[in-house]
Amino acid sequence: MSVGDTYIRGKRLFVERPLEIGIVLVIILLILDLVLKLISGTITGLTLALFLKDGIVIGLIIGLAGIGLSMTYSILNFANFAHGDYLTAGAFAGWVTTYLIAGFGMIPAGDLFLVGVSGGADAGSVSASAVTTPVAVLVGFVIAVLFGVALSLAIDRIVYRPMRGQNAIALLIASIGVALALRYVIAIVFGTSRTGVTGGTLPTYTVPVIDLIISAHELVLVIVVLSMMGGVHVLLQRTKLGKAMRAMADNPDLARVSGIPTEQVIRTTWMIGGGLTAAAGYLVVLETGTISFDYGWTLLLLIFAAVILGGIGSVYGAVLGGLTIGIASTMSLVWLPSEFTYATAFSVMIIILVIKPAGLFSGVTTA
Repeated sequence: MSVGDTYIRGKRLFVERPLEIGIVLVIILLILDLVLKLISGTITGLTLALFLKDGIVIGLIIGLAGIGLSMTYSILNFANFAHGDYLTAGAFAGWVTTYLIAGFGMIPAGDLFLVGVSGGADAGSVSASAVTTPVAVLVGFVIAVLFGVALSLAIDRIVYRPMRGQNAIALLIASIGVALALRYVIAIVFGTSRTGVTGGTLPTYTVPVIDLIISAHELVLVIVVLSMMGGVHVLLQRTKLGKAMRAMADNPDLARVSGIPTEQVIRTTWMIGGGLTAAAGYLVVLETGTISFDYGWTLLLLIFAAVILGGIGSVYGAVLGGLTIGIASTMSLVWLPSEFTYATAFSVMIIILVIKPAGLFSGVTTA
C-alpha cells in the first residue's frame, strides 16, 4: 500500500468517524495519566485495587438484578420499571426475617419487624451478620428470594397478565404505577430514613502481595452471586425449560405454534427474575449494612444502564454490562469526586453504545 493510499484511508477515518477517534485518544490520555499518578505516588496500587474490588462487588449486584430485567424484556417485550422496587421489597422481607430470628426472645417482635426504624431493635442490639447470626442470615436470604418470586407472580397475575395483549407502552406505564405503589407501601410501613441493619465485628481476609482487605460479607456476596449466575447459565443452556425460554425470546409466535407452553415460560421468567432481584436486594444490604425504602429506585437506572449496555435481552450482556458499570463508577474516583460516579457510569454506557449501538452482546437474546 502506497503512502498516498495510507494517507487517504487515514483522512477518511478521521472524517467519517471523528467521535470514535476522539474516544480512543481520551482513553489513551487517561491511561497515561493513571500511570503517571502511580509513578509519582499520587495514587497507590492498593487504592487502585480497592476501587477495582468495590467496582466488581457493585457490578455483580447490578448484573444479578439485571438478569431478571433482561429476561423479562426478552420474553415479554416490555421494560419493567417496578423491577427496582422488587429489589427493595425482597430486601425488607429478608431482613425482617433475619431480625425476627436473630433477636428472638431478646427484643419485642414488633420492634424487630420494623428492622430498627423505631423501638429497641437496631444494628447494635441485634448484631445481625453472616458471621454472628449465620442461620438468621441464611433463612432471611431464602425468604427474600421466595418473597421476590411470590411478589412477581402476584403482580403478574393481578396487573400484567390481564394486559398481556396490549402494547409495550401500556405495560410500561402500568409498571411505573406498580413501582410507586410498592415504594410508598414500604415507606408507610418502614419509614423513609436510611437505617443501619448489620452489626458486630466481621473477620477480614487479606490478598497477598497487594494487602487488599476483603470483608466476610463481600466474600459471601461474591460467592452467592457467582453461584446464582452459574445456575441461570445451566438452566438456560442445559434444560428443556431453558431451551423453551430461549426459543420464546427468539420468536414468540413460532414458539406458540410449536407447542411450547408459553404461559408456563412466562411464569418461570417472573419467578427467576423476581427471585434473583430480591436476592440482589438482600445481598446489597448485607454488604453495605444499610436499608432504605428507595434502595431499588436508586439502583434501577444503573440496572437499566447495564442491560442496555450489554445488549437488551441478553443475560450474559446484563452481567458484563453490570461489571462494566460498576468498575467504571468506582475507577472514576481516580480522577473525579464521588458525586460524579453515576455520571461516569452513564457516560461509559453512552460511549460504548456510540461505538457498538446494539450493545456488547448485540443480537443475542436471553442467553
